[in-house]
Amino acid sequence: MVDKIDEMNNDTFKGKINDTEAAEKPVTGGKKIIGEVEIRKAGETLRKYKSQKTQLEQKIVDNEQFWKLRHWEQSASTPDVPATGWLWNVIVSKHADLEDGYPEPNILPREEGDKAEAKKLSSIIPVVMDQNSFKDTYSDCGWYKLKQGSAVYGVFWDGSKLNGLGDITINKIDILNLFWEPGISDIQKSKNVFHVELIDRDSVKARYPQLTDNCNEGFDITKYIYDDSIDTTDKVAVIDWYYKKVIDGRTTVQFVKFCGNELLYASENEDIGKDGWYAHGQYPFVFDTLFKIEGSPCGYGYTDICKDTQLNIDRLNYAIVDNAVKGSKRRYFVRQDGGINEEEYADWSNDFVHTSISLGEDSIREIQNIPLSELYVGILNNQIDSLKQTSGSTDASNGVAQSGVTAASAIAALQEASGKTSRDMLSTTYKAYKKIVLLVIELIRQFYTVEREFRITGKNGEEEFIRYSNENIMPGETVTEYGVEFGGRSPQFDIDVHVQKATTYTKMAQNEFALQLYNAGALAPQNADMALTLLDMMDFTGKDELISKISRNQQLMTMLQQTQQIAMSMAQRYGDMQAMQMLSVQMGMPMPQAVSGVSSDIKEYDERTGGDGNEHSVVEKARQQTQDSTQVRT
Repeated sequence: MVDKIDEMNNDTFKGKINDTEAAEKPVTGGKKIIGEVEIRKAGETLRKYKSQKTQLEQKIVDNEQFWKLRHWEQSASTPDVPATGWLWNVIVSKHADLEDGYPEPNILPREEGDKAEAKKLSSIIPVVMDQNSFKDTYSDCGWYKLKQGSAVYGVFWDGSKLNGLGDITINKIDILNLFWEPGISDIQKSKNVFHVELIDRDSVKARYPQLTDNCNEGFDITKYIYDDSIDTTDKVAVIDWYYKKVIDGRTTVQFVKFCGNELLYASENEDIGKDGWYAHGQYPFVFDTLFKIEGSPCGYGYTDICKDTQLNIDRLNYAIVDNAVKGSKRRYFVRQDGGINEEEYADWSNDFVHTSISLGEDSIREIQNIPLSELYVGILNNQIDSLKQTSGSTDASNGVAQSGVTAASAIAALQEASGKTSRDMLSTTYKAYKKIVLLVIELIRQFYTVEREFRITGKNGEEEFIRYSNENIMPGETVTEYGVEFGGRSPQFDIDVHVQKATTYTKMAQNEFALQLYNAGALAPQNADMALTLLDMMDFTGKDELISKISRNQQLMTMLQQTQQIAMSMAQRYGDMQAMQMLSVQMGMPMPQAVSGVSSDIKEYDERTGGDGNEHSVVEKARQQTQDSTQVRT
């Protein structure tokens, strides 16, 4: 195994290493396609991309403040308004829907000969996802998507994993650190893509001793408003630059790593082959957008939709509460010459209050506070309802039943109907998930040159171990016809995404449906013809598997009936009354009359063959076969 790994690293990779650790390999003399001039131009392009992304970055920072309920801290006019959590509750509720809809892939072949590989990939890819803690990444990207309108996944090859064998890495990418060509809606159409990461200066110098102190000049990353004091003066920006280049008529993705104006690694300067950095020719970034907009791969989320309504709710809530607090405190007008000891009057523990003169009606008078009209409370409730309806986070979706709705099935139906926006949100997530899985398959095709062992869960829940490499999914050999080179066939797959774990409502509905089928007799083998006709008109999850089971049970029942009839005929012929009685009970048939002459025939046969008059061997064998078959089927 070690020899194979060394051979793979030396020959197959041909200098290709992972994105995050690219500069571990020193820059050789090579072709020098990428040099200082190209790095300076790339830096200028990066700064241009950043300047045209300012509004998006400011929106992301502001939305994060809304999520932290700190949005009023940025307002100089009314900084003391307390924030309410209605928008926060919307995001939390939607994130719960995302968690309930966690996806799992089913790999489907496009050709008959690829079924075996598709089945293996369907078992292997969930393991690869689990090894990357994809559930955590999925959850983090879900929060980001709901708050900011878009989340970005990074699907990379990390050559440092597994002691140099390498493996796939899937990370959450902060949009503040990602830069692309302005005006495009698909990240794959951008001429360049930059990903910037702040790394401690000492760590960078320890890894790359050739770097100077001026490696971070001229670039700064937009930062969030942190609760703590974050000092980034000792950090430098290490930039990953991806760009597309056509080589021999094929679009390839190339990779460069630099810091400031100093080159750390360039794929074009190394002999990595004509496929470029990644053979799939795609940028390793997948956007999961909630509500799309034109001219940008990013969209907008629930914070953008509901922030104005949330501000109105905060203002009205503050005004109503402030009026109630002030109205609960008693205040008085006191004449300056009233002669009242104000300190004694304000102290409610005093039983006596002294006065120097006789009191008149105008000496002291309570200030009457005018409470706010119920109209304002109604406006506040209307704003809250508006936020709920706009976001789709209604009371029914959160498990709160409407007045008069008490049946559990009715409540469940309301929850299901109110979840349309959540299902639409999940559909965009599943589209992004398909792209992630396709990138994972392409990385497996390119880099799994050595067999790896995976522990998977079998069909019946048992633990299994399989070994897998890219041998059967690699492109076939190229063929040259009339001087033109044609590429070999490359197995392709489709991705079917389904929910890994059903929700409580789905389980309840499915269990109730199964009971209805059972009570209707549709699962009984003798009603198989009726059941198959009924199921053919239905559409539900697991339909094909249920049809297969009913058909199989129908075949078993037919075989059992035929076996019983044969056994009954043999028992009648050879006069085995015990076997006939048992078969009659088993088949629900009346006890047949004994065939005349059978006993005498058996006796005559026994005399001729030297039998002892006991049960004939043929009858005994037939009875035994009948008993065995009935024991198996019951």
